[in-house]
Amino acid sequence: MKEIHMGIGFATGRLHFRKVLSAYMHTWKATEADLLNGTEFKLHLFVAYDVEYHNTKSTDYTNLPQEIVDAFESVTFVGAKNALSSLEELRNNSEFTQTELSSVFGSGYAGKRNAVLIAAIKRKMDYLLFLDDDEYPMAVTKNHDTCLWSGQQVFISHLKEIGNADYTNGLHCGYISPIPQIRFNDVLDAESFKLFIEAISNDIINWTSIKKLMESGGVTYASTDVLIANKAVEVPLKGGCKFISGANLCINLRDPSKTLPFFNPPGARGEDTFLSTLLEDKIVRRIPCYTFHDGFSIYQHLLDGVLPIRLSAITTDSAVVNSRFLNACIGWVRYKPLFTYITAPEEYEQRRVQIKSALDQTLPKLAEYFQEKRFFNIATEFDKYSKNVKKHYNQFSLSQHTWEKIMNMV
Repeated sequence: MKEIHMGIGFATGRLHFRKVLSAYMHTWKATEADLLNGTEFKLHLFVAYDVEYHNTKSTDYTNLPQEIVDAFESVTFVGAKNALSSLEELRNNSEFTQTELSSVFGSGYAGKRNAVLIAAIKRKMDYLLFLDDDEYPMAVTKNHDTCLWSGQQVFISHLKEIGNADYTNGLHCGYISPIPQIRFNDVLDAESFKLFIEAISNDIINWTSIKKLMESGGVTYASTDVLIANKAVEVPLKGGCKFISGANLCINLRDPSKTLPFFNPPGARGEDTFLSTLLEDKIVRRIPCYTFHDGFSIYQHLLDGVLPIRLSAITTDSAVVNSRFLNACIGWVRYKPLFTYITAPEEYEQRRVQIKSALDQTLPKLAEYFQEKRFFNIATEFDKYSKNVKKHYNQFSLSQHTWEKIMNMV
């Protein structure tokens, strides 16, 4: 019987991780027979955890229920107390400088995802599926004012397509965006907010999609047409990128030399966006499978079977929502300079000036509207990361060169 080894990867820092993992594994057990056809599928778990993110401890991740442990052929943890032997070997290898290794395995989510990726390659996985600890294997659609829920076969959906692709990426519904539903007024009008969003956005986060999202209360509903058609499609090249997300993402590892590292500038996110800029010659397929993103951690009871008929709108009445929105904006402007430098180098300076001007015009309005002076930090961070854009670009290039060196040793 043919064997397929599939890694399940998490870069996590939430206590909720174990419950989310359990939900995926129960879904797998209920559906794996649909895939057999003379093939035996063996699952392996890879977890990179961060105890500082939410003040947790290592045992919050490593003490898994026995039934979950038994479902995997192997379990690998990467954390402060669980140094990965393959990483230690690289650190002790004189062919690599500390600067090179830090470009790939530094702090941040990119470093954690790369640690999971190298561990899966070392263990000879055929494929690696990245999941997030705030995304659940279900889809929500809307019929009039009522939510309709459906379970999603995430593992199977990827396994059906990844054999003929370099990457497969599923879809997301729920609370994907941190942007709240804004009631425009004399302080913050729609045109000013549009100018702000266009300044910090990319081809995925843009005014058209954000306006539609705000009209739905900040909730993204799964497409009934996509679910019914149940057909994978090629991800198009747009603006030099094949845009993917970092979770509900499967990577074909059968030829490690074709894999690529994740990257983010220090202190920023965007590791999936920067990977997207490298996928022009890769086969990337979008699969008709959703995960529900619980971006505000308010629907954890979904995993207990409590399915609401309506989802709450995300409004500016919540201090938690507003803080998350501010932090997201800072994260976006931290990686916007490098993203622009990579995708439009000839236009970089012109666009930088335009973005700076837009921020100068709109941030006073945002600070007044939200009664939060920290919105001015967005301009400060943009200036800081703009000044360092060439340095960050060199780090981005170094991460690719270092990864290629590592793959030549595998």
